[in-house]
Amino acid sequence: MEVANVFNLSFVFFLALLAFRFTSKNTANHKKLPPSPPARPIIGHLHLLKQPVHRALHELSSKYGDILFLRYGSRKVLLVSSSSAAEECFTKHDLTFANRPQTLAGKHLNYNCTTIGFSPYGDHWRNLRRLTTVELFSNTRLGMFSGIRMEEVRLLLKQLLRDCSINGTSKVVDMTAKLTEVAFNIAMRTIAGKRYYGKEADHKDEREFQSITREMEKLRGSSNINDYLAVLQWVDYGGVEERMKALMKEFDRFLQNLIEELRRTKNVQSDTKQQRLLTLVDVMLSLKETEPEFYTDQTIKGVMLTTLTAGTQTSIATMEWAMSLLLNNPETLRKAYAEIDSVVGQNRLLDETDLPKLSYLQNVITETFRLFPPAPLLLPHESTADCIVDGFFVPQGTMLLVNTWSMNRDPKQWPEPEKFMPERFEGGEDEGHKLLPFGAGRRACPGSGLAKRMIGLTLGSLIHCYEWERISKEMISMVEGTGLTMPKAHPLNALCKPRSGMTNILSTF
Repeated sequence: MEVANVFNLSFVFFLALLAFRFTSKNTANHKKLPPSPPARPIIGHLHLLKQPVHRALHELSSKYGDILFLRYGSRKVLLVSSSSAAEECFTKHDLTFANRPQTLAGKHLNYNCTTIGFSPYGDHWRNLRRLTTVELFSNTRLGMFSGIRMEEVRLLLKQLLRDCSINGTSKVVDMTAKLTEVAFNIAMRTIAGKRYYGKEADHKDEREFQSITREMEKLRGSSNINDYLAVLQWVDYGGVEERMKALMKEFDRFLQNLIEELRRTKNVQSDTKQQRLLTLVDVMLSLKETEPEFYTDQTIKGVMLTTLTAGTQTSIATMEWAMSLLLNNPETLRKAYAEIDSVVGQNRLLDETDLPKLSYLQNVITETFRLFPPAPLLLPHESTADCIVDGFFVPQGTMLLVNTWSMNRDPKQWPEPEKFMPERFEGGEDEGHKLLPFGAGRRACPGSGLAKRMIGLTLGSLIHCYEWERISKEMISMVEGTGLTMPKAHPLNALCKPRSGMTNILSTF
């Protein structure tokens, strides 16, 4: 009996110890959750999301801490505004945060979450990553298409010369439209071998295309409250899903027509043995013959869609912000003129081989990335397992938002953080590594190399060939618009005239 009693007591004690450890573990985890602002029933912290969202979240971080635990309806959210915590997420926990949350934008604007940006982490994503890395963004492919980038930038320079008055006075130029045209034409020629803007284009289609892409960009962000409250999806609050479906129907029709056109062109060239520079779609159509189960029309359209939307909007926004900052800071613009004249001179046009030598121009671009990052909240990630970030417990299924806009204006990291000061990067390559303009880790944007070349070539050429001024004494508005890539709220207009030393060069092409 005594042996049995001892056994029973030991068993009870063992169960009690397990229960204690389990309870203690849960309690410890609960206590280790990041700080959280006061929430409301059902909606959690959704009432705190004001436009622009990155600024609203910055205010929360300033008040409650750099790492916060939020609830968007029923969804758990980890908000990170700390460089060290972001680095931990994208290094130590890179695999844990490699997934993407399911969103309406992923479903309706990205072929049911099958594009490279919105696809769940897995074999399909890895195949897309391999395809774009090798066939679109490798150094070899970037070098092959350098001529296209130069041609489009030269066309832009030629258009500006035609638009400017011949009597030497400055003319107002819609820079937003010009930068949009050059970015989309470079992308279109790279993936499909044709220009979409300019003399060859149907201007009605051109305007419709611009309208569709702008509207899609606004709907792609992480602040769509319909994603977080099921009842809003049931009633389609604000008509969000219907708008997404209608936009995607039009965009899909446009992409499918392009594929059919390229199929016909491919067949004609095969019959006549004509040769031309292979585009990305050409490559995918060829691969489709051996791997038809992966290279479906939907997969091909998904790659095209990503390149034509996210791939161009980041570059357009960065060039707009950079030009706006330079116009508001004439002394910085003069330094950029002086460097380009010193390196390139005025007897030829700037080309991509000059970019590594133009350190001040690169600093201007880097400082623009700091003040106006292409995606201030990056694309959201989602944890596939429990993990510890900076000592805080983060449960599985938590959406990760990294507020790079907030990180880039941290006074502990950046002296005079609100000031446009390219000089802060002189001789300080490590400083640039603090920035995450294209994300980090395995889900970082693979197109960063292309974007940097296009931005550097376009911005440098505009500075090299033309004099730029504000259209009035008032500073250029730096108000941010809505959208994943944080465009300017107001189009950029500027006074432009050819630089006296470049007129002859500009007139020869």
